[in-house]
Amino acid sequence: MSKKIGFFQRLTGGVDVNPEEGEKELKKTQNNNWIEEENDEAELAIDVYQTPSHIILQTMVAGVKPENLEISITRTMFSIKGERGDTRIICGDDYFAQELYWGKFSRSVLLPQEVEPEETEATEKHGLLTVKLRKIDKEKKSSVKVKSL
Repeated sequence: MSKKIGFFQRLTGGVDVNPEEGEKELKKTQNNNWIEEENDEAELAIDVYQTPSHIILQTMVAGVKPENLEISITRTMFSIKGERGDTRIICGDDYFAQELYWGKFSRSVLLPQEVEPEETEATEKHGLLTVKLRKIDKEKKSSVKVKSL
């Protein structure tokens, strides 16, 4: 019987949901944090939507320093890796509830349409990271004048 995943665990990226099995196996670390057993990274929760000219990705990265985020983009793939460091020194027995995720996380998304990686904008405000990827316009045409030499 599997445990139900809490809203805040999904929001903070502390749990990876496997559509085939419902949930992945998680284990507790020495400092009482939950991590995925096979790669010690949690899967980051992410929203992906589109406008006529862009694909927009949003995720919560509150508590993560910009230098601890690594974003890579190709024409068809978006990947993010990072680490949310826990500087608190609290004994595990002193917790009444511990739902925040601390540690490494990552996420890769196959994009629904090709984008221009060089024309990407990433902004963070109040912990919400927004990445704007410009779509490639495959229908765009231009005419070229031929010059006589």
